[in-house]
Amino acid sequence: MLSRIREVRKSQGLTLADVAARCDPPTTAQTIGRLETGMRTLSIDWLNRIAAALGVDSSQLVQLPDQQELPVAAVFGAKGAHAPEQEETMLVPAIGGRSIGMRMASSIGEYRQGDEVWLEQIEPEEFASALNLDVLVPRPGGRFLFARLLGREDGKLHLLPLEAGARQQIVSDPVWIAKAIRLIRKL
Repeated sequence: MLSRIREVRKSQGLTLADVAARCDPPTTAQTIGRLETGMRTLSIDWLNRIAAALGVDSSQLVQLPDQQELPVAAVFGAKGAHAPEQEETMLVPAIGGRSIGMRMASSIGEYRQGDEVWLEQIEPEEFASALNLDVLVPRPGGRFLFARLLGREDGKLHLLPLEAGARQQIVSDPVWIAKAIRLIRKL
């Protein structure tokens, strides 16, 4: 198993110190550097802490033998597109056991017709992780509400539908919700 921590960290424009400060509890830049280079053993605990600090799934921080990769041909920065300074690859996203999808048949908010949205189902105790994100909420009769999660109070979710001029809605005690984690858009 090879670590991809450095690759993911750099793709987000973060320094070792940034990641160290985001860890819970915080650690040192030197420790993160040693974990990246393999000079210190990368345990599951460290993998999960760093993944949380980077805001990614822990599976994105390791390279597995059967994982597919895309070569990075260019990097777009402030001065435009340029070749990467060293060889880089991107992992093809892994589909987890709690992943579901939604196809956009109409445009709404920032989403366009034809977009595919990958979502991760989460249980009520995890709802706080979806605050200020777009979520899919099951409703009675096979319906769903796709909206921005504004807050949660006493088991009630405060949601803002994505339509222009929509009014806030409140949904009581959903069994699960799914937060948007990846947008797939054909050009």
